[in-house]
Amino acid sequence: MTWVNLTSIAQLDEIKADNGFSLIFKHSTRCSISMMAKRNFEFNWEVIPADTKLYFLDLISYRDISNQIAEVFQVAHQSPQILLIKNGDCILEASHSDISAEEVAEVIAA
Repeated sequence: MTWVNLTSIAQLDEIKADNGFSLIFKHSTRCSISMMAKRNFEFNWEVIPADTKLYFLDLISYRDISNQIAEVFQVAHQSPQILLIKNGDCILEASHSDISAEEVAEVIAA
């Protein structure tokens, strides 16, 4: 699996319109906790179905997109944070040590 870099607000419209599952990983490149959460997530991400679109947001470089994510999907900003989106709605949100590829896979399978 590979990340799609989230670099434009227009991509949020695509995610919102998609009927499948999309996952957004909000990452702070200046935070060791965020680095660890990302590494742990990637270590286990093979449990996530291959057709899940994985988006990576460097929120230091793209703070405006991070703010728009909070507004569009009605979640409080966190870092690190994952949002699992289906049919335009956020169906799972987790941050810090609660970020889990296994939990994402369980929600998708349910």
